Amino acid sequence: MKVGSGQAVGSSPTPALAEQAVREALARAGLTRAERVLLFLSKDFARQLPATLRAAAAAATCLQIDGCSANGVLSDQGWQIDRPAAVALVFSELPKAGAASPLLSFSGQGRLAWDWQDDPARIGLVDNDTQAWQQARENGDTRCQFALPGLRCTPLLSRGLRRIGERQTVSVADAHELRQLESGTATDSLLRALPGELRARPPIHQLSLLRDASEPGIGVLSLNSDGSLTLTAALQAGEQFDWAIRQPLAADQEMRQLLDGARTQTRPEFALMLSCIGRGPLFYGGDDRDLALFRETFPDLPMIGAYGIGQIFPGEHGNRLFHNAVLTLLYERHDVQSLP
Repeated sequence: MKVGSGQAVGSSPTPALAEQAVREALARAGLTRAERVLLFLSKDFARQLPATLRAAAAAATCLQIDGCSANGVLSDQGWQIDRPAAVALVFSELPKAGAASPLLSFSGQGRLAWDWQDDPARIGLVDNDTQAWQQARENGDTRCQFALPGLRCTPLLSRGLRRIGERQTVSVADAHELRQLESGTATDSLLRALPGELRARPPIHQLSLLRDASEPGIGVLSLNSDGSLTLTAALQAGEQFDWAIRQPLAADQEMRQLLDGARTQTRPEFALMLSCIGRGPLFYGGDDRDLALFRETFPDLPMIGAYGIGQIFPGEHGNRLFHNAVLTLLYERHDVQSLP
């Protein structure tokens, strides 16, 4: 199996950009045609999508083209969130033997649909008002799902969260209003857990409540004058959780540990990086540290990815949608033994 990645950036979203990305990927893989293509486009291509997919298919000489549009795209060559861009991953073939990895699933509906929450296991990306395609044709429901047979996937989910304070128990909650904890009012408990320099102006957009390590965090929407907190999900009396804060240093350290661990356990042939628009260069102050760490750890590995609003990841209780995270998928053949 030969795999190659390509990226093209321009001043306008023309079909020629997708063609350029595919041709570059073919050249880097040493191919003249592809058996399959994964294609990610920035949102800018919405009005020219059919022509863009036809151009990609013509460049690859195949119709097996799957993917989606997103807020931005990235590859092993760099990231792009403010200009029209296309990234492509081309395959000479896919192995026939071996069970498929979890279904790759992409959605432009802005949420995890109810019929995607249970089996089968899914990994993927969700964005708002974007498009999805399979076999070089747009899907009307803005969703696509497909398997990559014969490949084993190692998924790495980095949430970038640092637990702070002690574990808390809910005493009084009213739907999305968290009012009282065993340790006092919700706001007082949160302020005590925060570092001293953050208590005067708590960074609400960086705060979460973690009920379980395998479940998405619950975001904080507001600190209220009566000492309650308004949350993005409801809690019940008796439930326990940890306070957590999302910070670049914690995210950087977690990502480095995940990639270093994977490097000693896997022999990937290509990768996908499905990041959050709130986790990439906007989070790190102008550069995508997650991408930089990936390139440092796997310097010659073909990779493409996209920036959405949420990452789909299977957990103990079904598929869940995580936010402000980055999901790195390392693919290797089933017939290749993992490193000891």
